[in-house]
Amino acid sequence: MANHGYEGGRLNLPFVGICTFGKYPYVSDWDAIKADVAVMGAPFDAGTQWRSGARMGPRAIREASTLFSFGHAGAYDHEDDVTYLDPAKVTIVDIGDADIVHTDTVQSHANIEFGVRKILAAGAIPVVLGGDHSVNIPCINAFDDQGPIHVVQIDAHLDFVDERHGVRFGHGNPMRRAAEKAYVTGLSQIGIRNVSSTAKDGYVDARKMGSDIQSVRQFRAMGVDAMLARIPAGVQYYVTVDIDAFDPSIAPGTGTPSHGGFIYYEVLELLAGLAKRGNIVGLDLVEVAPDFDHSGSTSTLAAQLLMNVIGRILHAKKT
Repeated sequence: MANHGYEGGRLNLPFVGICTFGKYPYVSDWDAIKADVAVMGAPFDAGTQWRSGARMGPRAIREASTLFSFGHAGAYDHEDDVTYLDPAKVTIVDIGDADIVHTDTVQSHANIEFGVRKILAAGAIPVVLGGDHSVNIPCINAFDDQGPIHVVQIDAHLDFVDERHGVRFGHGNPMRRAAEKAYVTGLSQIGIRNVSSTAKDGYVDARKMGSDIQSVRQFRAMGVDAMLARIPAGVQYYVTVDIDAFDPSIAPGTGTPSHGGFIYYEVLELLAGLAKRGNIVGLDLVEVAPDFDHSGSTSTLAAQLLMNVIGRILHAKKT
């Protein structure tokens, strides 16, 4: 009979203990990060144009993630015949949150960028819990010396606004800011649909600046493998997931829900395939707003997706 590690330790059920992400160790000293993956919260939502509340997303995702903490043995997937997140093979830590200064976007973003740079300097993969989608801007900024990256965005909205009433760093701007970077070689923007926050000229600009834009219906018509074939192979990917990419029937807890969205396995299979296609070097998941998530299903979805994607990223790197 397999030894699951419980015999010599605590049972440590999900409702017991401190809510770090996945119940992984907390590291308060950002100069002492020793891990394959480091999780950081970015509880900033002053970039929102509609309902706020995503500042509470990191706490909600961490609490939900305790359900998937897998005891002491990792997570065996019988479909893949793989044990993901085996603690004997991978190391994950939670470094807490970047400091947020209320009403100060520039300083708050700088603090987020500082944290991501510390993770990268330690040789770990940053996984950032948002926060609104503007937190992607400092995350991408931190990759300026990491070599070229291709950005893969899973989202309902294009987020390619250049400037609106002087605002350049809100949650409608991150993909435009990313595309401006010399080290961002292109963008795959997947799930974009319905009434959008970006006008037609934004779509024209996005395509001119290297974006491949696909809706949920276009994704479904071509399938996962064909979508993956549209993404450059063998390169570094930065993945950004807006929870509103999912249909609000399963992810109602977000500021700008959009019907006609993805279901869970569509996104998991895409990201699992991406982990095999190239090298995922960073990941953020944003826009979980728990005040609108009365059943907790949105936070649970976010945590489940992150745990499974992290497992597949690390498995692909170590095989």
